[in-house]
Amino acid sequence: MVDFSLSEEQRAIRETTREFVRRELMPLENEVLKREREGLPGIEPDVVKELRLKAKSFGFWGLSTPEEYGGMDLSAVDQTLITSELGRTFVPFSFGGEADNILFESNEEQRKEYLLPTISGERKSCFAITEPGAGSDTRAIRTTARRDGDDWVIRGEKTFITGGNEADFAIVIAVTDGELGSKGGFTAFLVDRDRGWTSDPIVTMGQAVPATLNFDDVRVPADHVLGEVGQGYELAMRWIMKGRFIIPARGIGACERLLQLAIEHATTRETFGSKIGDNQAIQWMIADSEVELEAARWLVFYAAWSVDQGRPPQHDSAIAKLYGTNTVNRVADRVLQIHGGMGYTKELPIERWFREVRLWRIFEGTDEMQRLIISRDLLRGYRKPGAHFN
Repeated sequence: MVDFSLSEEQRAIRETTREFVRRELMPLENEVLKREREGLPGIEPDVVKELRLKAKSFGFWGLSTPEEYGGMDLSAVDQTLITSELGRTFVPFSFGGEADNILFESNEEQRKEYLLPTISGERKSCFAITEPGAGSDTRAIRTTARRDGDDWVIRGEKTFITGGNEADFAIVIAVTDGELGSKGGFTAFLVDRDRGWTSDPIVTMGQAVPATLNFDDVRVPADHVLGEVGQGYELAMRWIMKGRFIIPARGIGACERLLQLAIEHATTRETFGSKIGDNQAIQWMIADSEVELEAARWLVFYAAWSVDQGRPPQHDSAIAKLYGTNTVNRVADRVLQIHGGMGYTKELPIERWFREVRLWRIFEGTDEMQRLIISRDLLRGYRKPGAHFN
């Protein structure tokens, strides 16, 4: 028997998150829009900190963090449930108590210096692999780290680094052996900002402000290697893979909220003496959005379920990200169209969502990379068509 229902515990997690979003985050939306129109960050760091502590008071802290570090250690499915609820608002918020998953590869001293302070919120990190000439092709990175006595000396440039403007340390993937390349020649380093790297903001069409990081012979002690020398590419892929089903999970919530806005508008807005929802063109946009939303939901939850079963996540996560992020883009476009000119203004949040979700088809793996992964797995015989229930 196949059971698609949620457990009582999962329902409780979902409802608790939904209530938090409704009571604490949605009321901030107008202020977020106002601040962003004025060129300010949508939400101040102190407000985020206060909200995270409020969530911590009822147990929401460190969703994926192991219990030994004070986290909830939730399953991928449970994390997907929570993330989809957070997607119902565009207020930029995430629960506290998290650290980059590969930071858990740190040794005892690194845990004290980096991991634990990151989980507690005392420190902020960023993950730096992307370069001007190495986006989707992560094997093409050129940033180097050469050994010099007891130090490594890092030289190069990273770009489009999320959190790079705020971070006080970076997890940097650099080439330590050019001949081995990604097959044992990349290494991960923990590099404090005060060792000399700089960041410059990159202005985008959305609210995200990634950074360019510059490393001009930045010296790093040998004991700041994360994991083992040559293990950097493996760690990088582990970091990237984790986010692939989480991104479209947020899109599920965004689709639900956007579609509800469209329904409310279609049942109240009148033209030519009748509600616009009486028009077949509007009805079909709403119907198509609902069908695609439900298809995306099951693909995303199946990918999360596969992770919980210990299956390799690459193929299912690629399908979920490709379809899920394209779905939320189509839904946002239809909802904006249904609202007409008002949908295009900054008086409503639709155009803001429209700009934000466009990024989701690019970062942590473009549409084209997901198609490459899916097709390659099939063509090489790693997966069979329709193999989900085999």
